[in-house]
Amino acid sequence: MTERYITQPALADLSDVPATSRWIRNGTLRLHALDYGDAPGDERVPLLLLPGITSPAVTMDFVARRLTDLVRPIVPDIRGRGFSDDGDGYGLEAYAEDTEAWIDGLGLDRPLLAGHSMGARIAAVTAVRAKAALRGTVLVDPPMSGPGRDPYPTTLPAFLGQLEQAQRGTDADEVAKAWPRWPRREQELRARWLASCGEAALTETHRSFESEDFFVWWPSVPAPTELIYGADSPVVTEAGVREAARTHLGARLTPIPDAGHMVFWDNPEPALDVLRDALRAQLD
Repeated sequence: MTERYITQPALADLSDVPATSRWIRNGTLRLHALDYGDAPGDERVPLLLLPGITSPAVTMDFVARRLTDLVRPIVPDIRGRGFSDDGDGYGLEAYAEDTEAWIDGLGLDRPLLAGHSMGARIAAVTAVRAKAALRGTVLVDPPMSGPGRDPYPTTLPAFLGQLEQAQRGTDADEVAKAWPRWPRREQELRARWLASCGEAALTETHRSFESEDFFVWWPSVPAPTELIYGADSPVVTEAGVREAARTHLGARLTPIPDAGHMVFWDNPEPALDVLRDALRAQLD
């Protein structure tokens, strides 16, 4: 089992991030987030933006910055990542409990909830549990794997291999070999921050991609909700889109052209424009 760590160069990245650290507790867990607002008189609707399996909060900075004129983005370090503590479980309902703790702990009044990949699954479960009042949800390329379905396309050994690279020390050039389309800054952040992710968090979450079915929750996600997906995503396939449309008639489904699973990283401008439109519609 590898140790999590955050290097001084990674910490220095935060000097360029226009957000404030916030801390809450969920039971014994200490949880951290980056808050792009909360100044006196800030009346923007809060948006809780939940990252994916290997994405500490800072790696979503480029997304959050593009939304600050519309909403007050708050990006958590999901348990087992970034500055947040390791958890005693990494199932969807445990993650949803953390999300509810964020809403309660920061006193967020009917926030919007959005998430990418794992974060989209968490957003769906949080909305269905209905223990926190929400304005709406935006789910971006949620894993649709589960019992009896095709496996998640990235294997656990592949994730752990990337983590091992980060633990021994990697750089943006090596990250670019796996993610050549990403903007350079995002490759650099990936190289410096992946080591803050715990092996147990990645392993147990990946297992949950196979053992917990997104479609158990999806039909009950309250409106308004929008599902955004990469047109070339191996995670949200054509069959998955058809099932999502058939099982939730009230949801809007929007593809992002020339994007795979890492929608915002693969094709940032169209993806961010669609996200902005989705949020704007739920603010009206």
